[in-house]
Amino acid sequence: MKLAFNIVDWQANAPGLSETEDWLAWGKTAAAIDVSAPPGKSRHLPMMTARRLASGSRLAVDCALAILSRQSVDALVFASRHGELERNFRILTALAEQESLSPTDFAMSVHNSAVGNATIAAKQALVSSSVSAGYDSFAQALIEVTSLHHAGYQRVLLVDFDGLIPEFYHPHLAVKTLNMPFAVALLLESGQQMQCETKPCEVTEDRGLPQGLAFLHGWLSDNPTFTLAGERLQWCWSRH
Repeated sequence: MKLAFNIVDWQANAPGLSETEDWLAWGKTAAAIDVSAPPGKSRHLPMMTARRLASGSRLAVDCALAILSRQSVDALVFASRHGELERNFRILTALAEQESLSPTDFAMSVHNSAVGNATIAAKQALVSSSVSAGYDSFAQALIEVTSLHHAGYQRVLLVDFDGLIPEFYHPHLAVKTLNMPFAVALLLESGQQMQCETKPCEVTEDRGLPQGLAFLHGWLSDNPTFTLAGERLQWCWSRH
């Protein structure tokens, strides 16, 4: 499989990393993130909307709005491995304890609630898609972006994100899993700036950084090539 894109613009937020200069410095060093540090505050979300969103969705929508405020965008693709897991866990807990469900939790529990809230907050009726594909959610979202490019949507905004994983699930996480809210937004056009070829690999456990953050680190590092680990494929990137 071969993929190719031009990166028009980007925005990201994670614990201890929200300003552009912080991210640029991070890209030139080891890909370490202090999960105990607070993420950057929302700058583009209305306060009431921010309060309703879960930790990862809040960062995702805020990053999307930042790019939508300064760029023209034709379509949106949001990718999240766990989606609204925080909210769904609260719903399951309430059901198990025979308590009333929160109407907000119920309404916002679907996987595409983040991308839906982005279009509502931006007041733009954009074509949108929401992708979940395990550890490869970011990589599979790139395939979705390619499909939209082929369909005629020139500028597609990809937002890869996740929120905090409830403590109940921690015993089932891989050892290197980083439990933190984050969001990486990339505005992508068809082009040859960044090219990717896949190679088969053995099934592996999580490699620490989510794929979206691993890609951002590779791109900001200015290295001519870098590789993202996947569940069954290696995603080998080169810049031109």
